[in-house]
Amino acid sequence: MRKKTVLITGGAGFIGSNMCEKLLNKGYAVICLDNFVTGSAENIKGLFKNNDFRFEKRNVSNYIDIPGKIDYVLHCASLASPKDYLDFPIQTLKVGSLGTHNALGLAKEKRSVFLLFSTSEVYGDPLVHPQKENYWGHVNPIGVRGCYDESKRFAEALTMAYHRVHKLDTKIVRIFNTYGPRMRHNDGRVVPNFITSAISNKPLAIYGKGHQTRSFCYIDDLLEGLLRLMLSNINEPVNLGNPDEFTIEQLAKLVLKITRSRSKIAYKQLPVDDPRQRQPDISKAKKLLSWKPSICLEQGLERTISWFRR
Repeated sequence: MRKKTVLITGGAGFIGSNMCEKLLNKGYAVICLDNFVTGSAENIKGLFKNNDFRFEKRNVSNYIDIPGKIDYVLHCASLASPKDYLDFPIQTLKVGSLGTHNALGLAKEKRSVFLLFSTSEVYGDPLVHPQKENYWGHVNPIGVRGCYDESKRFAEALTMAYHRVHKLDTKIVRIFNTYGPRMRHNDGRVVPNFITSAISNKPLAIYGKGHQTRSFCYIDDLLEGLLRLMLSNINEPVNLGNPDEFTIEQLAKLVLKITRSRSKIAYKQLPVDDPRQRQPDISKAKKLLSWKPSICLEQGLERTISWFRR
């Protein structure tokens, strides 16, 4: 019997590579596309021993032509950290627009199920708390973060257009802050920043007073939610994240506690348009996917810190 095939764009990145591994372990054949702008060959080198894994170096902002049957297209390619999308705003917009268009075109050609990896950033600096999927967001389209926020909002709009016009079976996941093994130490996001600084006994940089909140989901929990959504009959966006809310200052102190670091906290100027609060309402995922995260922040940080030390 032919194994079902999943194509993942951005499959050598943090979430993408972990998803490749999970799917291989579940018995799928996996085609991974990446151009290594932010992904890494190191993330997928252990997957080549599996005969069901195939890698192609591709820029998905260009036309995608892949022979053979593809059952699922997962569009994960993105420049997701603030450092990356501030350094590469045009590439960020292109992968969210042209990349999504090309991935949808491939799914349409192959009659595949399509899953868009979107983000909580579509909510911007939210005026509604916690954020439900029916909230339209509060985004500055011309601000420095707009290249990422609006690329994902466009990607969602294009995905729904393909669903309505071409009757494509599409899914949209809005991913809230996720962390775990395979994050780059220089990723620019808060968890690797804090861990890298703490294990090097360097100051942990907190922007503003550290009272802004985030909700942190461990990668294993996210992967289970992604798989359930991929196999579901849901076509509307679904939040996946951990609803436990922490201030950035609380996160810093927890990292210092776990690492037993001698680092101090250094307070710096708050970046432009930095969201003041972020917390997912996961009622929809609980009801329709029977999903909720099971790994608490301290447990997930211990695993992540152990990986960073190695």
